Amino acid sequence: MNKRHLLGALLAATLLPLAPAHADEAWPARPIRLVVPFPPGGGTDLVARALGQKLSERLGQPVVIDNKPGASTIIGTDNVAKAAPDGYTLLLSGSTSYSVNPALRTRLPYDPVRDLAPIAIVARTPLVLVVAQGAPWQSVDQLVAAAKAKPQGIRYATFGAGSGPHLAGELFALAAGVKLQDVPYKGSAQAMLAVMGGEIEMGIDTVAAIAPHVKAGKLRALGIVGATRASLLPEVKTLAEQKLPDATFDAWYGFAAPARTPPAIVARLTREVTAVMADPTLQAQLRAQGMEPAAIGAAAFRAQMEGEIARYLALAHRAGIAPE
Repeated sequence: MNKRHLLGALLAATLLPLAPAHADEAWPARPIRLVVPFPPGGGTDLVARALGQKLSERLGQPVVIDNKPGASTIIGTDNVAKAAPDGYTLLLSGSTSYSVNPALRTRLPYDPVRDLAPIAIVARTPLVLVVAQGAPWQSVDQLVAAAKAKPQGIRYATFGAGSGPHLAGELFALAAGVKLQDVPYKGSAQAMLAVMGGEIEMGIDTVAAIAPHVKAGKLRALGIVGATRASLLPEVKTLAEQKLPDATFDAWYGFAAPARTPPAIVARLTREVTAVMADPTLQAQLRAQGMEPAAIGAAAFRAQMEGEIARYLALAHRAGIAPE
């Protein structure tokens, strides 16, 4: 080899490590960890497992569910926020992680806007406002009239300060111009038993939890709190349809990655998740569980998250909600 060829070979060898690795093109080369900040068996876990299985088929790598419950989703969400931004640690959580906690908790260890890269909103979980079947109110208008006649005389069940039912109840009260009295319960089953037994006047919970009681004639559904009607209770109008658009409260599930994850990986995940959510079998599976399938991309996801943080922050200030 002459001197010119030798120099050329040495130069090529020197520059080789500087050539683009195109890691995004090779991704994924190993299993992906999908963190769910809830215990196994709940709604979020169900969405994660259904989505993860389909996503695994499209990506050619296992999607392993890692349940990290605790501290109102903070433990699992923070785990992802601080993970390596390489596309191998992802988050599937409800809107609590993305907008409710950031609005209500001043000492949150992560900032979703700064520390997470939105991928897609994949499902919504409509909430529904109910009263006992034997209650005197047949409509939202009648319930509002009763609440106006007796301020704080209508009590409603929550799962504690800052919970979804608490926020939804406060939004309803503000939109209707009434004062309600929130009463905390340990969970959905206890709260609904209290409503059915007449211990409390009103409840707000997911359609999945409430629909069986409505269909059994134990509860009367007066309005869907979310933006659209629910597949399990299609005849029940939204509060917006009943002239209370400001009472809308959306509970949803979002898929995200750590911030600084390569844009090409985030873009591919958005495409793949969108394709998965178009699967009729998956859609039917989610609707049977009281969820409404969605495929809302990264930009709209970020806009919704930021808008809800501002809205819930203002709501907490007006209503004096202080979960900490």
